[in-house]
Amino acid sequence: MLEGAEVRLAVDIGGTFTDIVLDVGQDRKTRKVLTTPQRPEQAVLGGMRLILADARAHISDIDVFIHGTTLATNAIIERRGAKTALIATEGFRDVLDIGTESRYDQYDLSIDKPKPLAPRGLRFTVPERIDAHGAVRLPLDETAVRALAPKLRELGVESVAVAFLHSYANPEHERRAAAIMAEEMPGISVTLSSAVCPEIREYERTSTAVANAYVQPLIDGYLARMADALQVEQFRGAIYLVTSGGGVTSIETARRFPVRLVESGPAGGAIFAAQIAARLGESKVLSFDMGGTTAKICLIEKYQPETSRVFEVDRAARFLKGSGLPVRIPVIEMVEIGAGGGSIAHVDAMKRVTVGPESASSEPGPACYGRGGQRPAVTDADVALGMIDPDAFAAGTIKLDPELSKQALLRDVGAPLGLSAETAAYAVHEVVCENMASAARVHAVERGAVVGQHTLIAFGGAAPLHAARVAEKIGVSRVIVPSNAGVGSAVGFLAAPIAYELVRSRHVRLDDFDTEAVSDLLQEMATEARALVEPGAAGAPVRERRAAFMRYVGQGHEITVELPNRPLTTADLAGLRQQFEADYSAMFERPIPGAAIEVLSWSVLATTEARNPPAVASVARQPAAKASGSRKFFDGRAGEVIEIPLYRREDMAPGATIAGPAVIAEDETSTFVSTSFDAHIDGAGSIVMERKAASS
Repeated sequence: MLEGAEVRLAVDIGGTFTDIVLDVGQDRKTRKVLTTPQRPEQAVLGGMRLILADARAHISDIDVFIHGTTLATNAIIERRGAKTALIATEGFRDVLDIGTESRYDQYDLSIDKPKPLAPRGLRFTVPERIDAHGAVRLPLDETAVRALAPKLRELGVESVAVAFLHSYANPEHERRAAAIMAEEMPGISVTLSSAVCPEIREYERTSTAVANAYVQPLIDGYLARMADALQVEQFRGAIYLVTSGGGVTSIETARRFPVRLVESGPAGGAIFAAQIAARLGESKVLSFDMGGTTAKICLIEKYQPETSRVFEVDRAARFLKGSGLPVRIPVIEMVEIGAGGGSIAHVDAMKRVTVGPESASSEPGPACYGRGGQRPAVTDADVALGMIDPDAFAAGTIKLDPELSKQALLRDVGAPLGLSAETAAYAVHEVVCENMASAARVHAVERGAVVGQHTLIAFGGAAPLHAARVAEKIGVSRVIVPSNAGVGSAVGFLAAPIAYELVRSRHVRLDDFDTEAVSDLLQEMATEARALVEPGAAGAPVRERRAAFMRYVGQGHEITVELPNRPLTTADLAGLRQQFEADYSAMFERPIPGAAIEVLSWSVLATTEARNPPAVASVARQPAAKASGSRKFFDGRAGEVIEIPLYRREDMAPGATIAGPAVIAEDETSTFVSTSFDAHIDGAGSIVMERKAASS
């Protein structure tokens, strides 16, 4: 039906909304539908039918389907994964409890740590031992492995993680244990730590393996149902899943390693913000992604999001490293807090207004949805303040009831504090904005950045409503709300390259460096990574990025040093030392003269080229046309209701300029321009808010 035009569909399943973006050549259509938590594929398929009807197309017309989801993360946070057992080396049953023996708050005597995904009653050990060089010190006791099967069946175990000591150096025992489990318990899900995370550090590797095992039956079942449903609908294109590192991978790889999907939705948002930054020439950006359940903050320098090799899920303390479950995977570095449109507000025992992390989700949703929700959410506060047009929310597909918002706010926040519904709404709005501002400050400080020197790029269904106030709090003078901001993560999926990164540990000192062995290892990794990428690349060029994780001997952490994409020679060693010391000096002021250097792990990334957007030409500014309407807005600082203009974004031409306060509404979201800002539409159709000269 759509001859000659490539048809690409992206779907982002969030906690409240499922966002859908359809690109037919240069034409783009978007949809937001409520997520169906029990059967997520129902919202996906329903939303696909709606958007394809908009384009007068059929599922069989889709060439590429790119999918991201927070299902894995939510399953861990809400403890809805499979009943998971751990099989470890004898003597190492309690690795998940012992951790690294560090405390994220050393002065808190009643420290609260997240509970392991495999409780102690489901952790078992067997005799075996491999040393750090991969040599077998004690053969695997296969009889002991077989003896575990009846126990696991009796306990109703659905998934098993196998994490033996030093299996990154030699996976033989883990592979044999998996083969035995397959014989004794056909059909059970088995995750090997040597496959999902072949790196040193037993706690992180074990935690990653258990997390993968915990979510694998859920994600595997969902992806299988989705693939079957698409086949029934006559889908004939290619399916890809977005990974936490910002690339896309095949559905087969995602089903094997679902732990790599834990941050797929937020990763799409970071890609989206990086694309906008490149298009507008913004070299220092803070991306602000606020959806229905969470808010994500990410630093983007020189059009590239910061990346990491460790991510913590389910932090017990919002901003403290070490308080969550470590997952060792390639991931875009960001901070995530439970602050979204659906985050529930209440008054705590100390009479403080508190927001999140509990969310109203899509069922029943905020009180204003009229779906049975009784507790006030952030969206209720925004509605009560007059920032959202209740008749045009989500393109008019969801009619909001402001009275229900006010009743919930008065009951749960206003009455306990002696406040009106409007003042309670203002308090909730202020608290959630301060929570996000605090997250931005902490994220910037941890990376040595000055947050006020960055441009804020706001997207997600709720971020444009809060971006101006967050910017005021953190000292940012420029805010950009791009086109399609309400479905930003899904748009980012369409720009994600097909990519896969492998990381493996092999300890080597620079003063005793076997270049041939290391080159063979890197080539083996490159071959494996390319094999996962090239089928989906469909002939497009695939490039490699090789890296070494290096440190001075005896230090606790490494820094990343890029390597040439060729076999290493002894002539490269001096350059490796020089590059390491230059990077070390940039982070810690000076190197340690003459100190021995070691490499703990190696990385190979195989990736297609990302789609680079064209630059945007500047436009002349002129006053915007007359507002399409007005909103009664409660100004919390003045304590009174004022009339502010309401503009429709699609009616504003490039260059159109307005002064705050005002609301700019569109189908996917609304942007609130505060009194501190002026706003104009740039050449790309983005709303650009700039702080007024007189504002401090």
